[in-house]
Amino acid sequence: MNARAETTDACDLRFGQVGIACVRVRRVDAAALCDELERRVRAAPQMFARAAVVLDLSHLSSLPDDGAVDALLEAVRSAGMLPVGLAYGTSETEALAKRMGLPLIAKFRAAYEPAAAAVTQPARTEPAPPPEPILSAPAAGNRQSTEHHIGAVRSGQQVYARDCDLIVTGTVANGAEVIADGNIHIYGGLRGRAMAGAQGDEKARIFVSGFRAELVAIAGQYRVFEQIPPELEGQSVQCWLEGEKLLIARL
Repeated sequence: MNARAETTDACDLRFGQVGIACVRVRRVDAAALCDELERRVRAAPQMFARAAVVLDLSHLSSLPDDGAVDALLEAVRSAGMLPVGLAYGTSETEALAKRMGLPLIAKFRAAYEPAAAAVTQPARTEPAPPPEPILSAPAAGNRQSTEHHIGAVRSGQQVYARDCDLIVTGTVANGAEVIADGNIHIYGGLRGRAMAGAQGDEKARIFVSGFRAELVAIAGQYRVFEQIPPELEGQSVQCWLEGEKLLIARL
């Protein structure tokens, strides 16, 4: 074996921005969970089919046993998604993750609540239908720096602005993603996906010159569009959160 072969590493290991969804379980019912996730996959297969997801068990009244968690994981797989870990939580969650052979994903920090906060169905992050456009809204969240992307974002391409706003001076194509921890400004058409407030900033906003999006999301709250509402198609719009509702209105 020559010297070059001897000193060549077998691989590179790097950390980067990875698109992972969070499934917040509201009750231990594998069949109901599978049905709910199947509905999401059917509604937006380009977004959710074979999507990597993290299981968040923090909103259950108590941590399920290993068999119940295994059934929940299998329900996620049966629905067409791929569970890749558990949301970071308590020491009991860490022990459970070790027994299940799964990692804890620190980006998703489980918010444990009192046992009385039991609910009856899996979490729904999809907000209500679009409201009537309004003429005024709260000011957008402020960031101290901005990343610029000059030109189009092509299908299959992802642009991520970490800890700052993102300005795109071109079209975001179908199948493309633009992500920012702050606000997103798109001075062109949005045909793909835009996700602002990626680290949980609920004051973040999305501004688009030509709205034909596949999906928009702010701080994890999202809307998927099979068909753009006629009053919004091709228009200049802004997107923001009010509580847990993602609102969209013409500029």
